[in-house]
Amino acid sequence: MIWTGVRGESDAEDSEVNLDEASEIEALEGKMASDPDQERLMHSVIENDEQMIKDGKLLAESVDYAMGSFTPDLMFEKIVQNYRNAQRLYGPTIIRELTGYEGGFIERNVKVKEFREELKANIHRNIDRMRAEGLLDKEGSVTESGLQLASLVLYTEELDHLQTHGLGRKDLKERSHYGEEDETVRFQNQRYKDLDMRASIMRAIRRGHKRIEREDLKAVTRRQHGKISIVYAMDASGSMRGAKLGISKKAGIALAFRAINDRNDVGLVVFTSKIEKSIPPTRDFPLLLDELAKIRAGQETDLGLTIDHAIGLFEGGGHTKHLILITDALPTRGEDPGRIALEAASKAHDAGVTISIVGINLEKEGEKLAKEIVEIGNGKLYKVTNLQEMDLLILEDYERL
Repeated sequence: MIWTGVRGESDAEDSEVNLDEASEIEALEGKMASDPDQERLMHSVIENDEQMIKDGKLLAESVDYAMGSFTPDLMFEKIVQNYRNAQRLYGPTIIRELTGYEGGFIERNVKVKEFREELKANIHRNIDRMRAEGLLDKEGSVTESGLQLASLVLYTEELDHLQTHGLGRKDLKERSHYGEEDETVRFQNQRYKDLDMRASIMRAIRRGHKRIEREDLKAVTRRQHGKISIVYAMDASGSMRGAKLGISKKAGIALAFRAINDRNDVGLVVFTSKIEKSIPPTRDFPLLLDELAKIRAGQETDLGLTIDHAIGLFEGGGHTKHLILITDALPTRGEDPGRIALEAASKAHDAGVTISIVGINLEKEGEKLAKEIVEIGNGKLYKVTNLQEMDLLILEDYERL
């Protein structure tokens, strides 16, 4: 745990610091390293082990592209027979890291015998190396250590991305366990840590005082934030395979990191034609991170089932309950999936659950249905055309709560 002391200002004459106001800030729950192998992976990522980071990206994409296993001879045959089809199957990152060459170069030289031999040797060497390091098993499937590495790389990449965008905040207001700064008022029976010394000094200067008097003191009031519970529901149907699934995972990491740091709860639902994974709202960030990294693309889409299921994950009470749905298509499960989804949205409304939808390149019918769902759910529809901005849209939705 991390402790924050209370700040007593020396300019406030005869003021005493009340140590009873010291408050405990909750750290992210769980352990990032629970065994030697995971600790080794974490240190490798933190210390910028270039090869380890490349392996993590490769393994993360293998999950996004729903690869069953790394089979070197089969992968080599796919690449040399039809590179474009191979790229659709494996994605550019996997091919580049296994072969050591960019796609365009491979296409131009794939008919050269010596080059093909080198490609095959590189693929075998890299897969054998990952087996030796425990990232793949004997059959070429990703091991638990491989998934842990993939999750750590996803996490660090997403934090780096958020930092370059100012963490996605639309303002610079201080947020804390006590609430968000709202306005500056006269200091009167507030806590000393809420003193606004800049405003107090400016007020003293305007009044011509040589020192700050009691009546010069200003303080900030704070808007109190009630408990917020969010369920992040990810469409893992076949159409989400590849980049859309990978970016959706990173957006989920961004939401979980932000909300849990704000002492709120985040749950996870992974859905296709059925509920693939379900975690009630929690502050266990490592659990969410691990489960996000494991998500693979599956079958059809059932929004109605997903909304119904999510309603049951929220605890009772009057706190804020919000569902964020990530999807790229209409629901396709059931005789009348659109009607079923709207009925589920009405149930959510009656249960006090708001709904927002992040739609990835939705077609007209899908967008129309999404608008109807968020209207019933008192939420908002976000239309994603640039996948790289998806995490910022998710955080924007969170900031609205």
